[in-house]
Amino acid sequence: MKNNKLLAGEKFPKIQISDSKGNLANLSEAAHSASATDRWSLVVAYRGYHCPICLKYLNKMTEYTEKLNNLKIDIVAISADTPEQLNKMIDKGLDTNFPVLTGLTLTQMNALGLYISDPMSDSETDHPFPEPGLFLVNPEGDTVMIEIANAPFIRPDLEQLVNGIEFAFENDYPVRGTHQN
Repeated sequence: MKNNKLLAGEKFPKIQISDSKGNLANLSEAAHSASATDRWSLVVAYRGYHCPICLKYLNKMTEYTEKLNNLKIDIVAISADTPEQLNKMIDKGLDTNFPVLTGLTLTQMNALGLYISDPMSDSETDHPFPEPGLFLVNPEGDTVMIEIANAPFIRPDLEQLVNGIEFAFENDYPVRGTHQN
């Protein structure tokens, strides 16, 4: 299956995902209540419990939730892990103040345009998993900013990301990368 990239300015895909209680939610809305129609979503795809860089990155992201909240942005993280694998990650020290969801399917990873990797060994994990991705989605469901990596080492600096989003909001910065040939 060819992986098509999600384009800047496009509607974020309607991806139904289960939360920790088994309730279905739209991924881009899972970070906030249904009544919060003026909220943005920062959707963070991460590799999974086997990735120590993901653990560190998600925990570091917690330091920016207050600033993002002041910008009306809620964070939600997602992986292809099972709930049991998420529990293993929590046992390793995952400590976030935003929803971390599991069960992202190959079809959903492709809809997001994520790079997908196979495990190098059974000790890594037991299923294909997404490489890192970040998506800023406005209240209308448009994908405003996208960062997709094909390796665990390529992630935006969180301080620069949050400061950049703040700058974009303050200066009515347009969606970039929309030129079509």
